[in-house]
Amino acid sequence: MLPITRFSAVAGLLGLALVGCQSQPASNTTEASQPEASATATTDTAAASTDTISTASISKYLQAVSSDEMMGRKPFTVGEERSTQYLADQFKQLGLKPGPDGSYFQAVPLVEITGTPAPIMQIKGKGKGLNLQYKTDFVAFTQREQPQVAVTNSPLVFAGYGVVAPEYGWDDYAGLDVKGKTVVVLVNDPGNAGPDTTLFKGKAMTYYGRWTYKYEEAARQGATGVLIVHDTKPAAYPWSVVLSGAVSPKLRAQTADKGADKCAIEGWLTLDAAKRLFQAAGQNYDQLYTAANQKGFRARPLDALTVTASIQNKLRRQTSRNVLAVIPGTTRPKEYIIYSAHWDHFGVGKAIAGDSIYNGAVDDGTGLAALLSIAEAFQKAPQNPARSIVFLAVTGEEQGLLGSAYYAQHPVFPLNKTVADLNMDMLWPYGKMKDLTVIGYGQSELEEYARAAAKEQDRYILPDQTPETGMFYRSDHFSFAHVGVPSLYASGGFESRTRGKEYIAEQRQNYTTNMYHKPADQFDPKWDLSGIAQDAQLYFRVGQRLAGETTFPQWKADSEFKGARDKSISKQ
Repeated sequence: MLPITRFSAVAGLLGLALVGCQSQPASNTTEASQPEASATATTDTAAASTDTISTASISKYLQAVSSDEMMGRKPFTVGEERSTQYLADQFKQLGLKPGPDGSYFQAVPLVEITGTPAPIMQIKGKGKGLNLQYKTDFVAFTQREQPQVAVTNSPLVFAGYGVVAPEYGWDDYAGLDVKGKTVVVLVNDPGNAGPDTTLFKGKAMTYYGRWTYKYEEAARQGATGVLIVHDTKPAAYPWSVVLSGAVSPKLRAQTADKGADKCAIEGWLTLDAAKRLFQAAGQNYDQLYTAANQKGFRARPLDALTVTASIQNKLRRQTSRNVLAVIPGTTRPKEYIIYSAHWDHFGVGKAIAGDSIYNGAVDDGTGLAALLSIAEAFQKAPQNPARSIVFLAVTGEEQGLLGSAYYAQHPVFPLNKTVADLNMDMLWPYGKMKDLTVIGYGQSELEEYARAAAKEQDRYILPDQTPETGMFYRSDHFSFAHVGVPSLYASGGFESRTRGKEYIAEQRQNYTTNMYHKPADQFDPKWDLSGIAQDAQLYFRVGQRLAGETTFPQWKADSEFKGARDKSISKQ
């Protein structure tokens, strides 16, 4: 799973461990899908198909993808070559077809940017000077593929949360021209970080609260730079986490304009530095914060203050690859259901307890094992699917969802004909579960498909237990949601069918503390893989039902992704 920051991902998992317990038919007229009524396979057919997904098949694939031979599956290493070739070979042996170009691979051009900011960020205006210190007061980086980027005397503007959310009646950029300017924005979103939990989705973070969104929106508005004010409580991680992420080399997708459409400088300010900056502008931080949490807030220039900063970059370009295969549909072959999982992990690194191979068995060898098992089940099913089924193993998830984001921007199959993405990431090897926990619960009708499949297994739906951590935005399904494709990310993880909730909480906490992103995340023959097989069977049933329909599942009316889907569907 992607560590948006290492601390935030671990904190999210610890929080989870401690908790108890758009429809568009062919006629182009909107019609709500009915998952339980629309299944075309009989119960006997479904049982015959899901029987193919067993603990034995999961074990076979999981041991292979997480073996030492795969060298930790890191992009740009021999581990990438071995693991991606293994996946392609398995798809071929199962009889799945390659992509339209005849290949099982999609090239993903990436660039590694190692940036070194100037040690001082200069703030000037009205005779007052303020020199902010790199690492102590600010961090900065860039997505522009240039040896050097700089902003010089760029006017500073406070733009609240930096959010444009029409579905919530919110626009922090209303009436504001930020071309050539640098915006300062608050972390998170008004409902989560502010005092009024009736705003947005309250304490459940929306995508508008993610720092990635704030950079995207500032760029769309034409800003030269964007600085996020770090506040530990709403950020859910300390400044040390921001710092560690900022100083590391960053992998990005190569783009035709070499990142020219991004802000020249992206970065963070400490809360203390932001308060001093506002004071230099004759403003009070607390008053601005209060104003920013009111509907109708209007951005405010920071009293003629300007910022000057620069970054020296080292660039390295290479190509990674996604792996994909397809089972063509029989009657609706140009409509697609995607199953996704990420193949990458952290390769060979610092030795811990004498082991330096970061095998990534749970993260995300389990997802790959489920992906291959589901592909095998579809291929062996008595009935071929009416819609095409795509199996996609993506690169660079641990570096920022890079492979799935690249696919979403360069789709092999049209997005407006893509019915759904069903994503698998970190399935728990602790036996069968009573629950099916849906991350990002409340987003789309896919939850009803999951509910129907869970009912068949005598399981109950459990909403995301820590929605404030934004876990919905941290795995590859989000790349599809971002462009409007309804996406499901769910698994059992809180209540063991035989050992209860406390046992699972203990196992998850142990994994988070001792195994997550460490060499210790390796295959254990003592694991009970029946729960992974159970989740894979459920995912198979969801895809099977979607494949037998003529409608497309909808986003909920208040989802921030509904607009992107509506726009995409209108192009049919």
